Amino acid sequence: MAKLKTGRHTSALKAQRQAVKRTSANKGLKKTIHLAAKEVAATKSAKSVAKASSALDKAAKKGVIHWKAAGRKKSRLAKLANKAAKATK
Repeated sequence: MAKLKTGRHTSALKAQRQAVKRTSANKGLKKTIHLAAKEVAATKSAKSVAKASSALDKAAKKGVIHWKAAGRKKSRLAKLANKAAKATK
């Protein structure tokens, strides 16, 4: 990276560098959520639901997804697991 010279757009350059870092961090968290949700869909176990809920809560805490979106997704995953548990009884 070249040394920054003082000028009008140095803050824009810094903002762009920050955006790249944040985007990569957010992508990692979103991928974790997606994989956890796929695991719940495949296994439909309480353990996988707990893991997915934890991932959703962490993403909401860090601002990657909205807290209400996290709650909605957690509810849907739990509903899916509960439906499968009732079917096996």
